[in-house]
Amino acid sequence: MSQTEQALLYRRDGAIASIVFNRPQALNAIDEAIAQRFRAACEAIVSDERIRVVVLHGAGRAFVAGGDLRMLAEDPTRVAERLIDPMHRGLALLRAHDAPLVAGVHGSAAGAGLSLVLASDLAIAARGTRFNMAYLRVGASCDLGASWTLPRVVGTRKAMELALLNPVIDADEALRLGLLNEVVDPEALEAHVQSLAQRLAQMPQPALGRMTRLLRESHARDFAGQLAAEREAFHACASSSGFAAHARALLDARPARA
Repeated sequence: MSQTEQALLYRRDGAIASIVFNRPQALNAIDEAIAQRFRAACEAIVSDERIRVVVLHGAGRAFVAGGDLRMLAEDPTRVAERLIDPMHRGLALLRAHDAPLVAGVHGSAAGAGLSLVLASDLAIAARGTRFNMAYLRVGASCDLGASWTLPRVVGTRKAMELALLNPVIDADEALRLGLLNEVVDPEALEAHVQSLAQRLAQMPQPALGRMTRLLRESHARDFAGQLAAEREAFHACASSSGFAAHARALLDARPARA
């Protein structure tokens, strides 16, 4: 495996795909190798019909500590082409795909790392993890959709505070703000995220994907449009081969009425 391939690891275990940011010596700061591998991994995921859940991890002491500062300093004008474009392409593919995106976060999630957490559908963090927008610290505006996701998660006023003043917040505060779904002990993080991914993977299809997509896309529609989308999604689920079996199984499990 080449150094470029090692910078980001992609694997599939049954219906679960895992993307592991793997530059632990640099706290998984995103460089060109990671960006290119991330795009390739996302392209592989959306072309594989077996995948029902995608999990993001970071190797070593952190989740992702932002973009690679050396590259930002040495070649700033090409960052959009070499880093942002492939990362955006990959993330757009994941967000358009039916598989829920789960982030397992530890150590630090700063800049692009926090943006990836925000882009995920579910996020679990180890107690002690620290979060920071960090972009203005390097004189940059944000990327990876943070300007879209952050105000939707925490509200516009709080988003302004987090983005403009760059406070460092801990996992408990991130949970309170809605950035996270759960906080667990560090030694339990990997098993907890894996258990959650397995639980999601066992949910009925195509219902899991349709529900995920409905919630993701709800901000783009008015109420009437969302009702129409719900009807279409329900019809697709009801037309699937397993729908009647799931309904019968639930009916059979109910106690008889007196």
